[in-house]
Amino acid sequence: MPGYYPPGYYGAPAPDHPQAVVVLILGVMSLVFCQLLGPVAWIMGGKARREIAESNGAIGGSGMVTAGWICGIVATAVILLAILFVVFAIIVGAVGASQ
Repeated sequence: MPGYYPPGYYGAPAPDHPQAVVVLILGVMSLVFCQLLGPVAWIMGGKARREIAESNGAIGGSGMVTAGWICGIVATAVILLAILFVVFAIIVGAVGASQ
């Protein structure tokens, strides 16, 4: 029928969050190149996830934001473990040198 959508058509999908791609890129880069970007991806991803949830479906991109957010969390954990390892190595080295 003219003027009607075909059956099963529910309209265009919601536009992605403006920072969805940025969060995803920062998250992946934090795992591959520079772990210092991890906290940035984690914070930006958390903010974007909150905005998407509060939009009640008006904003999309949840998958990209969540992936970048998780990558940011993992990269932050890796950098914290590396810092703890360095501190532990310094302590062990100082104790071993004093004996």
